[in-house]
Parts: sequence; C-alpha cells; structure tokens
Amino acid sequence: LAGAENGDITQQLEYRISRLEGVLRLNKMITESGGKIFATNGKTADFNATVEKCKEAGGSIATPRNPGENDAILYFIRYFNTYAYLGIKQSLIPGKFQLLNGAPLRYTNWYSNEPSGKGEE
Repeated sequence: LAGAENGDITQQLEYRISRLEGVLRLNKMITESGGKIFATNGKTADFNATVEKCKEAGGSIATPRNPGENDAILYFIRYFNTYAYLGIKQSLIPGKFQLLNGAPLRYTNWYSNEPSGKGEE
C-alpha cells in the first residue's frame, strides 16, 4: 500500500492491539515486565500441556530471569491463588535445576529449603 495508507493501517492496528491488551489486563490475563509479556488463560493444566499451549501461542513457558519477571509470574499465582509451572527442570544432579534447553539457571529466588517439589518453592 502507498505511504499514507500504510500509516493509517499501522495506526489502526496499534489502536486495536492496545485495546485488546487493555481488556486482557482488566481480566488479569496478561502482565508485562522488561518488555516481555506474560500471559495466562487461567486454567489448570499439567506441565506438558502448559508447554504446548505456550508454543501454540507463539511463546514459551515462563522462566524468571530477574526479580521483575519473577514478580510478573507471582502476579498470576497470587491472583489465581495457585501454583505455576516454570520453564526449568531438575538436572542430572539431584537438587540442581536448569532451563528446559539444558542451560544453567542464572537467576533463582527459592524460599529456604526449596525447591522441594511440594508447590511452595
């Protein structure tokens, strides 16, 4: 499309996206930290289903990499009063964890004596 029409379409898209984000924020379905959007559908699922849903949405399961991202995930945990799966797994060394792709964790914020796998990490 020619110049002015492109600008109009871009403005319309930006407006519609901001409205959709506003509705999702009101419904406690998204939050943001450091330019990343964290989202939930608010439904209970097992770990593998969660990983798949995240992929279907074009994202990945949340893995906090700093205190702000940790707070973004906690936002959902507190609002829905439930636990959340993270994009980490136990390594071959018991008690040590890593990212799903095998990379080491660079940020953790465990409670004392955690992780225990009992949902209170």
